[in-house]
This record gives sequence, C-alpha cells and structure tokens, in this order.
Amino acid sequence: MPPSLIRDLSDTSGYWAAVWTMCTMPDVHVIADAPVGCFNLVATAVPDYTDAVPHIENMTPATITEQEVGGKGTSDKVRWTYENLRASGALDGKQLIVISTAESEMIGADLSSVVTTLGEGTRFYWSNSLSEDEWSGRDRVLRWLWEQFGAPHAANVQPAPGTVNIIGPTYGCFNSPSDLEEVKRLITGAGGRINLVYPMEATLADTPRLAAAQVNVVMYREFGVGLAGMLGQPTLYAPFGLRETTGFVRELGRLLGTTDQAEAFIAAEKRTTLRAVWDLWRGPQGDWFGTTDVGIVAGRSYAEGLARYLGEELGMKVAFVSARPRRPDDPDNDQIRQMLHRRAPAFVFGSINEKIYLSEAGAKFARFFMAAFPGPTVRRAVGTPFMGYRGAVYVVQEIVNGLYDTLFNFLPVDQAYSMMRGGPPKIESAPGNLPWSLEAKAVLDEALEKLPYIPRISASRQMQMQVEALARERALKEITPDLVREALANAGM
Repeated sequence: MPPSLIRDLSDTSGYWAAVWTMCTMPDVHVIADAPVGCFNLVATAVPDYTDAVPHIENMTPATITEQEVGGKGTSDKVRWTYENLRASGALDGKQLIVISTAESEMIGADLSSVVTTLGEGTRFYWSNSLSEDEWSGRDRVLRWLWEQFGAPHAANVQPAPGTVNIIGPTYGCFNSPSDLEEVKRLITGAGGRINLVYPMEATLADTPRLAAAQVNVVMYREFGVGLAGMLGQPTLYAPFGLRETTGFVRELGRLLGTTDQAEAFIAAEKRTTLRAVWDLWRGPQGDWFGTTDVGIVAGRSYAEGLARYLGEELGMKVAFVSARPRRPDDPDNDQIRQMLHRRAPAFVFGSINEKIYLSEAGAKFARFFMAAFPGPTVRRAVGTPFMGYRGAVYVVQEIVNGLYDTLFNFLPVDQAYSMMRGGPPKIESAPGNLPWSLEAKAVLDEALEKLPYIPRISASRQMQMQVEALARERALKEITPDLVREALANAGM
C-alpha cells in the first residue's frame, strides 16, 4: 500500500484526552511524566485557545530532562515532584494521578509500581499517547475512572426515579457550555432531574453517584458510550434538529414515566422557541435552502447531526461530510482541501484547517462557520448551541444571516462618493453592449461554475461589467478570452 500524505492533523492523542478529562475535576491533581515544555503546551496554550481557560491549575509536570531520557528513568523526577507538591499543600484534599506522556512512553517509563510509594491511593494512568487518539482516549479514561473510583464504592447505590446523568463534557469539546445548557433544558423539560454532569461539573468523589441515575444521556457519539454501557441503564444521545430532538424528549419522557410533561414541553416549544424556524422557513428565505450546498467537517456528533438536520430536514445539498474520528469512507484532510480548491460549497462548517483551505482557494463567496476544534475560537457563551431545539434555531439563523452577507457583497455602492475618495471609476453602461466571443463566454462560465449558486447571478453581472469596462479602456470592439482571464485575475477569481 503506497504511503499517504498526513497533513494538518485534526485529532490529538490519548494524553490530551486524559488531561482534559481528569483536570476538569477540582479534587484531582495530575502529575504528567513529561518535560516542562510539553506541560505548557497542553496545560496552558491549548485550553486557552479552545476553552478560554488561561491555565489548568491542578496539573504539574515532572520536568524530565535528557538524563532521565538517556537511561536514568523518570521515577526519581516523579517522586521529587510529588514531594514538592505535598510540602506546598497542593495535594491537600486531592486524589493524585500520575499519567504517562508521549515522551515517557517512548522510553518505556511505566510507573505502576512507583506510585505505590507515593501518597496513599495514588494511581498511574497509561495514556497510550503514541497509539490512541483523543476520542478513544476520552472513552477509555472515563471507563478507567469508573473502574478505579466509582464501581468499588457503588455497590449500594440504586438508581433514583426521574434522574439523568449527562456523560461527556470535558475540556476541548467544541461549544460544550452552550450545548450542555440546552441538553439540560431538554432533560428538565421532559420531566427529568440532573443527577451528574460527568466529568465537567462533578468531583472525582462524586463518581460512585453515576450509578444513581435512571437514564444516561451521552453528549457525544465520539466518546462516552463506553462508560454509559458499564452503568447499565438506558442510554440516549444528545439530539440535533427538530425531529431528532422531539424524539429524544418523547423517549426520555417514556423512560422516566413523565410522558405528559414531555408532550407539554414539545407543544410549548413549537409555539415559542421553534417559531423562528417556521417563520424563516415559510418566508422568502425558505427558497434558498434547496439551492444552497454545504460541506461539513466536525466531530462525529456535529458531522452526523448537522448532515441530518441541514440535508434531510431543511433540504440543503450536502456536498460532503467528514467526521472526527474519521469514518472509513470519509475524505481525509488532503481530499477535503482538494475539494474546496476545486469548488467550495456556499457554506462550510469546519475547523481552522478548512478555513485555511478556503483562504488558499480564494473562495471569497463561501461562508465559513467554526464547528470544530482545532482552532483559535472562544465558545464559552451559552447562547450558541448546535444541539436541541435552540440549536435548530441558532443554526438556521446563522445560515440565513450568512446568505444575507453573501448577497451584501453585490449591493451597489455610492459611486460618486467612491470616486471622491479615489475609488474605481463609475461604470456607465450595463453589460451586453459589446460582443463576446464564444471562447470568452466559456471562460467566464467556467469561473462562475465554481461559485455557490446564490451569488452566481450577481457575480455574473458584476464580472461582465468589469470585463466590458476594461475593454472600453483599451478601445476593444470585442471581448476576448485573454481579457476575461485578466479581469477574473484582478477580481481574485
């Protein structure tokens, strides 16, 4: 099998998964068996650019150096780090967990026996950083936390009627605060009570209480279902779109025995929250959906959820979908880059990778929506969900606003004011006054075919005007292919 080019990685490793999962809980302290630089990367820079968390306070590097890597081993460094933390009081009331990193795994630094000589109950977690991506890594660490700190203490914990766990939100999950708020609202609307949001709003000491829920809601299809399966109660996934959300609320009501309350909530949402979707759908904007295409690159939950909602419910043309982790038939980053360079859809939901590809392609008429990490973006507000009923409204609203922005690019400006400021000269006549050769028309049509459908008509008129203005400047009597190519290049097309 020929080697393939790996570019612009979208996934991190099992080490990042361990840090982002464990360090959400305030009664945990993590020692990373790592050089100090690697600690800074994960514990400061990355969360700052994803979750706007300036510093993860409950994590410390063992600061391994060349000596440890060269054969001495990392045990002494980890022990020294532990002693300093204990002396400073940083471990008071905390459960200590030592985790491996890519650097320590490369030299085979298994600290399973070393941790038994540290504080009582200290555990060692092999993050499998070299072999595991963040998605399977998160799923595995959630299961490990239950096995180590939950199951041994949950023998007498019984599910309480009406209670629901939400499993999955950790650091590094795109848009988590807003989606979590909406999922909570759907659960309470269906008649449920939140037992635990694990791990984001829990402590490690709360872990046995996971067994007290009657139903588990898994936020992300990428991970979390492993823990839900170990708990043994019915499991639902957080929903996207109108149909899926309605089904979610109804099924949750059935499982909890609160069917009447769930149906009342659905009816109220149709009169209130969902009114905006209906108003946009039956208004003049509704004509745009069937003629507008979209590309989606995101975590599996977002990729599949948006494809179902935008494609199946709203009738948009889904040009491509690629999930993270990537499914067998999904295009990889290089294939996505090539597709966006050939012809970008009107809308692209994705990460910073896709935004870069659009910029490379000069796809100025494609509208980009951040829908995944990696990428420097802040999503801490609770009013921008993609999930649930409010998510259905938010996504439609942003699409319509994006269409308005696209059309805004073709609005005429005050040419007199533009000329006063040294802008381009006013074009006196409408297009069509000069003859076009068949070859010139074909060059323009080929360029326009690469544009999204909505702006194509306006762009066609604008480009004809620019080409003919250029021809008049040069006293030409016919539009030639070379002239069209020159005008297209000047316009960045």
